[in-house]
Amino acid sequence: MRVFAALVPPPDAHADLETFVEPRREAGGELRWTPSHLWHVTLAFMADVSDWAVDEVVDTVASVASERAPIPLRLEGAGVFPNPYDARVLWMGVHSDADHGLADLESLALGVRRACDRVGASPAGGAYRPHLTLARSRRPFEATHWLRAMDAYAGPSWLADEVTVFVSHLGEGRGRPHYEPVAVCPLGASVSRG
Repeated sequence: MRVFAALVPPPDAHADLETFVEPRREAGGELRWTPSHLWHVTLAFMADVSDWAVDEVVDTVASVASERAPIPLRLEGAGVFPNPYDARVLWMGVHSDADHGLADLESLALGVRRACDRVGASPAGGAYRPHLTLARSRRPFEATHWLRAMDAYAGPSWLADEVTVFVSHLGEGRGRPHYEPVAVCPLGASVSRG
């Protein structure tokens, strides 16, 4: 089964982004917009986890999360994968006003990936680029106008204080996937407070 560990924006950050995205979604043409209830910032994605290994993944994510302090974040700016002239994914960027916020986020993602790999969950690799997926396209598209339209967004700051582990159930037929949260792992449970 597909399992991923992610940060979920809190309701106020979620609502602010939804207000910004909604009028743009209506003009989306061939883009397949991610329903807002599925929005998240992935830390690690594991495409093939055995049923029996899900508890082990949860335990290892909880262990890593407990050793990391909460991270102040905000959603801001836009980007595409793989590039603006041959795009398939439109996303919102993740930033931090804290000096080491993005470095802490990258360290958390790397820690979760390494720990999941040690229990045999084999996370997808590659450089970590924190983002929240807004839309996808079946065919490549020229995205410069979308980047201009979405890049102006700067959302409110929020404190990422938990990692949610999800199981992704693929949609039936042309249906969307369903993400089932199986655990919420607090950040900083074992971090000493000064």
